[in-house]
Amino acid sequence: MNIPIILGTAHEGRQSEKVANYMLGQVQVAEGVETEIIDVRDYRLQATKEESENAKKYTQKIAKCDGLIVVIPEYNHGYPGEFKMILDTPYQEYFRKPVGFCGVSASPMGGVRVVEQLRQVFAELHMVDVREAVYFSNVHKLFDEQGNITDESYESRVQAFLEEFLWYAK
Repeated sequence: MNIPIILGTAHEGRQSEKVANYMLGQVQVAEGVETEIIDVRDYRLQATKEESENAKKYTQKIAKCDGLIVVIPEYNHGYPGEFKMILDTPYQEYFRKPVGFCGVSASPMGGVRVVEQLRQVFAELHMVDVREAVYFSNVHKLFDEQGNITDESYESRVQAFLEEFLWYAK
């Protein structure tokens, strides 16, 4: 099973990269699952629906996957523009695949507003929204200098998320 993790921001100093790396480690230990991080920095587009090599590469990755885990920071109660641009490149390649969300925020809310917005967007893409989500709150304090998570309660939250997500993917 191929389950990539999309890192949904290209901002400098992005804290969500720590979350994406943490989730990568958690998914890598799941039996029978191949994973990688799809970093929006590697697929920058000039406009949506463009026919660039980056758009083609991203569309090919989505076509091959069995589901997506989205690590998305909340910026001004919404999601980054560069994420929306790559998101809108393919269409049918998303159909009937599960999508799971990991919201990221410097606030105690953990990105809940951005996840709720994206649930609507992914419904339009005909993806199956996995109701269980993980919200990484106060992200600036959540990881140590080596990128290790400091709150042990996230392990059980992530395991519950992955259990439900992988059920849908199978």
